[in-house]
Amino acid sequence: MIGSPAGAPRRARTGRGLARGLVEACHPVPGLAVTLVAVALAVGTGLTPGRVALLGAAVFTGQLSIGWSNDWVDAARDRAVGRTDKPVATGAVPPAVIATAASTALVTTIVMSSLLGVIAAAALLIGVAAGWAYNLGLKATVWSGATYLIAFGALPVAPYVASPGQPWPPWWVPVVGALLGFGAHFANVLPDLRADAETGVRGLPHRLGPRTGVIVMAGALAAASVVLGVAPATTSTAFALTVSATGIALAAATTAAAVRAPRGPLAFRLTIGIAVLDVALLITNAM
Repeated sequence: MIGSPAGAPRRARTGRGLARGLVEACHPVPGLAVTLVAVALAVGTGLTPGRVALLGAAVFTGQLSIGWSNDWVDAARDRAVGRTDKPVATGAVPPAVIATAASTALVTTIVMSSLLGVIAAAALLIGVAAGWAYNLGLKATVWSGATYLIAFGALPVAPYVASPGQPWPPWWVPVVGALLGFGAHFANVLPDLRADAETGVRGLPHRLGPRTGVIVMAGALAAASVVLGVAPATTSTAFALTVSATGIALAAATTAAAVRAPRGPLAFRLTIGIAVLDVALLITNAM
């Protein structure tokens, strides 16, 4: 059985191998991406360097707790489908270690978030709670996307309210965050539809299927582009039209690619392009 060969415990006891396994198990790329966006927003809203660093640390430890808890909870499922890229499933990281790491990161993000103030802490910890709820069971329900809507809608609020006297963010900031999060949910799940189906996971993207899922993903990201184009008061008419038209055109191209080849790479790459555009605009408009 995967994860049970004699060599697995020895790999887990090797310090370097264990450290590498913990890094891989925390889902480092999306965790760092979310942290960098939060830090960029914090800089744009004028937080002091110390509070920018504190907010970044709170977001990063929250992402660590979500990533580690995901691999901890999913270990048996990952072993069942032969996931060799999951350190807990292969035995490179013992379950007790990943559980301790996830719990420690959770406590750390609670403490760090609380130092930013009640409202900022609530915004950050709502996102962490949504991530844990997803890992603990909502990922297999029709409500899987709601956790991303809530988490990413709340996250960009924190940089605005993390300093005394800071104003509440414009309405479009959490709306764009929620739309980006919803799109990210599909981007995260669609590559694993077949493996998830083998273990009974049927979240919203699974129920919609690959073709419809890509179209919904592109639509959410295009909607974020339109909001970013027309909502900020400082944007010109030409800017609004350009951004909106670009988002809609990319979404149309993504839809065509998804209809033609739902499991092909083109549709997915186009949605990544929309997401990068939206994140860049969100950060720029916050400055």
